[in-house]
Amino acid sequence: MIKVAVIGLGRFGTELAKRLGASGVEVIAIDHSDKLVNEVKDDVAVAVRLNSTDELALKSQDVDKVDACVISIGENFESALLTTVIIKKMGVPKIICRAQSKFHAEIFTQVGATDVIQPEIQAGAHLARLLANPHLEDYIQVGDGYTMIELITPKEFVGKNLTELSLRSKYSVNVVAIRKRNSAEIEKNTGKVYTTDCVPHPDYQIQESDILLIIGTDQNLARLPTTNV
Repeated sequence: MIKVAVIGLGRFGTELAKRLGASGVEVIAIDHSDKLVNEVKDDVAVAVRLNSTDELALKSQDVDKVDACVISIGENFESALLTTVIIKKMGVPKIICRAQSKFHAEIFTQVGATDVIQPEIQAGAHLARLLANPHLEDYIQVGDGYTMIELITPKEFVGKNLTELSLRSKYSVNVVAIRKRNSAEIEKNTGKVYTTDCVPHPDYQIQESDILLIIGTDQNLARLPTTNV
């Protein structure tokens, strides 16, 4: 079982700890506030109040044996920085720090963080891209320069199959799945509006209501038609 320590139980850390716990991850949730620790104690394997700058206290909870540690101490940069140094010293292989600014992010990286996240900046960038590209249902960056998008079917694609579209040869992108509207479930009002075909057949005829999951470089994805029906 994957074991993750979450240090700092603000809104971000609390949500992360609960979701990891619900996903079957063994979570050690840590904060200096009894109130915040109590809020997650029923959702994680271990919830404990301690000073994260105390190396012995961290080791007493086996934090040195976790697969990853997320440090989301937002209100005290000095404490977050010292905690990062200690976690690095203990040999934790993956250290993810939440940073409030680009400057803080650079410092976290210099002292040992393997990854640094800035949720507010990333959320803003994500929303901006969706608002600027209404033909996108959603997207996720999967690597340097590569993105998987959920593309609302362009009118040029309707009625054609994947072989006819030849997206790989024309645009150097791949359709990895197709989300299809589920009329039966819509009528039952189950909330399951779409079903996903993860291995679409080359002869499948694209429908107006389909959403195409396509992966490629940002440059090639930008070449796809965007005119919806």
